[in-house]
Amino acid sequence: MKIELEKKPRNSILIEGFPGFGLVGTIATEFLIDHLKAKKIGRIVSDKISPMVAVHDEKVIDPLGIFYDSKTNILILHALIGINGLEWELAEILNQLCKEIKVGEIISIEGIGSQAIMMPNATDASKSYFYSQNPKKWLSSGSLPLKEGIVMGVTGALLLNIKDVPLSCLFAETHTNLPDSRAAAKVIEVLDSYLGLKIDYKPLLKKAEEFEEKLKTLLEKGKSASKLKEQKDELNYLG
Repeated sequence: MKIELEKKPRNSILIEGFPGFGLVGTIATEFLIDHLKAKKIGRIVSDKISPMVAVHDEKVIDPLGIFYDSKTNILILHALIGINGLEWELAEILNQLCKEIKVGEIISIEGIGSQAIMMPNATDASKSYFYSQNPKKWLSSGSLPLKEGIVMGVTGALLLNIKDVPLSCLFAETHTNLPDSRAAAKVIEVLDSYLGLKIDYKPLLKKAEEFEEKLKTLLEKGKSASKLKEQKDELNYLG
């Protein structure tokens, strides 16, 4: 595993998000890249990673791309795929990157499972939590301190591996493994407050509402189909 960089910005804030519950990390980082108009400056490559790419606007999107916005001095690691089994290796290579370009802070984005039911118009359904080595900076961000929990995956490996760079983890409640733009919007709202980016997260809420409406329609169709099947089975039994 190695990092390829076209430029090496100094003292940046590194924001990373990997697919997990609700794909929160991936959705949030993609939204940040679009909003900041961040430019791709590198990627992480490994022959242990599945050879998968996405195509968007006639361009190939790397599974692990690195983007940079010079106006805010923010680096974004955008992941399209999970890296099960490579968490330690990735944490180590990010640790090396942080030392090489003197990263000023790391913010890791994750979705966490919630028992709450996602309902249309429930704009405040998702809560967010943070764990930080400098918690005072986050108290006014609109997020709650994480007092108990188990952190796994890339974020867990980073917490155990990163020693010389301030590291904060931002978690948003999500409800299923379905893409959860509402939870991602909560992350963007908190990041906006923390970093002063002046980001409008409402487009993500709109996406969430559209997705929920489609899901509601599909569920209703599924119930209708199931009911029709039950009626048909009952008639067949009586016949």
